[in-house]
Amino acid sequence: MSTSAPDPYHHGDLRAALLRAAEAMLAAQGPQDLSLRAVARAAGVSHNAPYRHFASREALLAALAAEGFRRLAAALEGAGAGMAALGRAYLGFAEANPALYRLMFGQGPSRAAHPALAAAADAAFAPLAARRPDRAAALRAWALVHGIAQLRADGHWPEPGAALAEAVLREEG
Repeated sequence: MSTSAPDPYHHGDLRAALLRAAEAMLAAQGPQDLSLRAVARAAGVSHNAPYRHFASREALLAALAAEGFRRLAAALEGAGAGMAALGRAYLGFAEANPALYRLMFGQGPSRAAHPALAAAADAAFAPLAARRPDRAAALRAWALVHGIAQLRADGHWPEPGAALAEAVLREEG
């Protein structure tokens, strides 16, 4: 049995390792300095390794945003009953993952150019749509909670932030 460290060039799941490294870089420094070469360096693989899974920086960012939407969907699916619980789960995700949230909803990769990203984003809306079958009501609820999340992220939500957000969510119902 070998006691040496694992070879950094042989990941069990290179794609997942690259996404983890990209998310850590995104959280630490934002998207501006994120490159495939820098992600490869952070993951401990050759500079060409990311190209096995991502054709470009935009493809990497699209995959990272899609993963964010999958995690948001899981958080929403695990929320308790009622719209307020769904709103709390949404706000909790946005607060726990600010850089990823900005990538998902900001001027990141185009959903039209990345079908997997579009599918993941649509799937994240499904738990809300299931609780509000009227599409207009579902979109209104999403706009409300997304607006609160964005205002909180940008530092424009009045204090006490959490208590006021909770009151708004309860009122929405």
